[in-house]
Amino acid sequence: MHNRTSLSILKLSEEDRPREKLLLKGRQSLTDAELLAIILGSGNKDQNAVELAQTILLEAQNKLNELAKFSVNDLMKFKGVGEAKAINVISALELGRRRKSEIVQRKPKITCSSDAYEIISAELLDLYHEEFWLLLLNRANEVMKKIKVGTGGVSGVMVDPKIVFSKALEHLTSSIILIHNHPSGNLKPSEADKSITNKIIEGGKVLEIAVLDHLIFTNHGYYSFADEGIL
Repeated sequence: MHNRTSLSILKLSEEDRPREKLLLKGRQSLTDAELLAIILGSGNKDQNAVELAQTILLEAQNKLNELAKFSVNDLMKFKGVGEAKAINVISALELGRRRKSEIVQRKPKITCSSDAYEIISAELLDLYHEEFWLLLLNRANEVMKKIKVGTGGVSGVMVDPKIVFSKALEHLTSSIILIHNHPSGNLKPSEADKSITNKIIEGGKVLEIAVLDHLIFTNHGYYSFADEGIL
């Protein structure tokens, strides 16, 4: 505990205030204590928010993983930390834990046409109308997102290449896979299927977005333009 009266954060130079520092220099420039101080919002009569945060982190061996083990009651033992502040800290750390768990989950990777078929199956199985979908891939051929870009009737679906590429550009896609279903079970591509595929391929060349495949999906199998050598 400090015996001296600490400077209020408001009296520090703008560059040294955690919130202002974040705005001026970015979140990466802040120390763990400064980030924690923002969550705490204020200190106590002997410590400003940064100093209080440093005290709490010291108790946690300066390890965020240890701090994440603190309960509400553990945090409330520190002078100036009430129930509301303790809940704020625990909630912020829980968000960080959940984000980390999402990052650990690997994106599905496309290595062959059957991978694409399996990934889209949940969306297209047992439909009685046609839909047109995109798989948006990164440079490692990992699926960043699957997006529906067209809904049709029982025997056809229209898709606008401009919509296809607007979605691809929005997500900074490196390549795409086109997929649409045939509720009839017919695996033969129509002339319309071939035409829209060629249009999208040509547009992708201009934008440097490769079209890796176009699948015709049915409940019992698929047709791959790439596998058949007509892409």
